[in-house]
Parts: sequence; structure tokens; C-alpha cells
Amino acid sequence: MNKLIDIKGLTKNYSGLTALFNVNLELESGRIIGLLGPNGSGKTTLIKILCGLLQPTAGMVFIDGHSVGVETKSIISYLPDQTYLNGNMTIREIFGLFSDFYRDFDMNRAYYMLNILRLNPNVRLKTLSKGNKEKVQLILVMSRRAKLYILDEPIAGVDPAARDFILNTILSNYDPGASILISTHLISDVEQVLNDVIFLQNGQIALHETVEDIRSHEGKSVDALFREVYRC
Repeated sequence: MNKLIDIKGLTKNYSGLTALFNVNLELESGRIIGLLGPNGSGKTTLIKILCGLLQPTAGMVFIDGHSVGVETKSIISYLPDQTYLNGNMTIREIFGLFSDFYRDFDMNRAYYMLNILRLNPNVRLKTLSKGNKEKVQLILVMSRRAKLYILDEPIAGVDPAARDFILNTILSNYDPGASILISTHLISDVEQVLNDVIFLQNGQIALHETVEDIRSHEGKSVDALFREVYRC
């Protein structure tokens, strides 16, 4: 396996508040990783630093051997927790925008997934239900030939059927050599697809284990261990 993410001594402060403190982390390619923790644990801050949207206060972050910057933006395909798309655009127009912006955007893959949804590409995004908007955004992210997919709360606020589609889409539409980092509160829904988990607590890594080791050593599910650690 290749080292895809290499983080050394990462710290991020916001006007007296420490969001991340001395985080050291290595993640390999070809893994699906759950980034788990309560609100305020540092998940979104870590994701934004990986995506180059925030600058660290201290420490070093390398993605596929590159410092976070222009080169890493072509490595990462990012799904934020809130929509950033123009609701007045049609799905077809949005696909075209992504194709122009990202050289690795696979238009055939995008339309294949859209056909599964039986959505008309000529409809405007704002006319779709919340669940279908989430699905379209996921299609955009998973249609890139990226090395690292970062998904921030991809199944929050959608019904169980939409969750199933989203998880199946994630599993079916990424290259085996790539990795997926999923931040979520809905652990029981995603646990089945995870290889590894990271527990963040107060801006530090409380646990980084494979799902298999947690089940064999702890004798419980990831969801059960999470509830025990965080007293949910």
C-alpha cells in the first residue's frame, strides 16, 4: 500500500480556541476510512485543511507526497456538508461545468449514475428533493478519477432509501487504488463499508484502528465502541 496522507504535528488554533492539537496520522491508499467524533472534535477542521481551505497553525500535511496546494486539488474530490451549487442550473449544465473545471471528470460515469436515479438531466437543481440534490452532488464527486475522496456527512438528513443509494454509489464508483474518507455521525449506517476508523476527541486522535481489529479485540461494533467512548 502507498502512503496517501501523511500528517505530522498538525495544530490549528482559532483566536484562542484549539481545534486540532499535535495530530499525527498516516493513511494508506485503497482504504475506506471513517472519521468519527462528536461536534467540535475537529473533523471539519481536519477536512478543510486537507482540502486546502484552511491553513494549519503548525505542522505538516502531505497528500500523495505533495504539500497541500494546487497539486493536491487534482488528487482530492471533496463533498462538503453543505451545497455550493447554483440551484438555477440544470443537472446537464452542472455536469458540463465540472467537466470543464476538472480534467479527471468522467462524463460517462456521471450519466450512468444519473440514469440509475432516473432523473432528467434537464431539470434545475432547485426543483429536486433534498435527497435527490444530495445524490446529484455525490454523483459529481464520485465521477472524478481522484486518488482521495473526502465526504463530509454524505448521508445526513436523507431518508434510508437515499442512504442506501449513496453508500452503494460510493462503493461502486471509486477506483480500488483510491481511498475514501467519510465524516459522519451515522456510524451504524456506514460501518458496513468501512475498513478503518479514526476517533477524534478534543482535537486529538483518540483511536485509529481497523474495523476488523475493533470487532476482534473489543468484541463490539464500531458504533457500540463509539457510544462507549463518547458516552452517547
